[in-house]
Amino acid sequence: MTAGGGMPKSVVIDSFAESVTRYRDGWAVVVVDVIRATTTAVTAAAGGRRCFPAPNVAAALAIAGSLSNPLLAGESSGAMPASFEMDNSPAQLAGRTDTHRPLILVSSSGTRVIHEATGCEAVYLACFRSYSRLAVHLARRHPRVAVIGAGSKGEFREEDQICCAWIAAALMRRGYAPGSARTTEVVGRWRDAAPTACLCSRSVDFLRRTGQLRDLDFILGHIDDLPQVFEIRNGEVRTVDPGSASAAKSKTVQDVRFSQERQLEINELQQKNAQLGRSWVAVRGEFDDR
Repeated sequence: MTAGGGMPKSVVIDSFAESVTRYRDGWAVVVVDVIRATTTAVTAAAGGRRCFPAPNVAAALAIAGSLSNPLLAGESSGAMPASFEMDNSPAQLAGRTDTHRPLILVSSSGTRVIHEATGCEAVYLACFRSYSRLAVHLARRHPRVAVIGAGSKGEFREEDQICCAWIAAALMRRGYAPGSARTTEVVGRWRDAAPTACLCSRSVDFLRRTGQLRDLDFILGHIDDLPQVFEIRNGEVRTVDPGSASAAKSKTVQDVRFSQERQLEINELQQKNAQLGRSWVAVRGEFDDR
């Protein structure tokens, strides 16, 4: 299928910061780091807090010097850097009330991918909290989409594969062709996976070993619950309301169809969330006992 201008509609799943250079011209890039950078970033922006992802500690400190009373958060090689106030923790961030303080976020993988995507046609963030509305937004605006999992220590982690597959599958239902054999494989494996399918991930094991399962609780307790789309503009995470006049053109028959499909997806998701809540409660004790 082709976009209005005749360009074929294609979606590609890829991974790691090094892959981003393949998608500079004519691609919208979606960065996925479920555990935990993109979850933390969208949680900040959804709560009204300014958020500036930084590729490393030095860059974060440089950004901090230009802002008033910034909140430095994140990790480098799994540890919170000296002079930082908090880890890369969406649960901890959600519990804070100082939303007037701009967040400067560093992570070993996710914020590096975001930085590498600078210069791409458009850059979006996705996680378990925000994917179905993003897919609708992408389908209306971008004929070529690269969904990139941040990965960690050379591994394309399961949680990122799941989120990438959900987004790519939603686009494929809207006429996008898979742009690689890998895309087809990842979508085929994970498109119908429950969020708890990520429990086998080494990222989850890291949270368990370091006593940070509160973040896993947060991630699995907030599935597609945000109405906004999140993009990077001028180095900052910005929210886009897909229903706003500035974000959408006048409604077409296709727009109405997308809206109807999205409502069906949300209804299905609500049923899955009810099942997820029970299943996660059932296994949560096993993690506490390890």
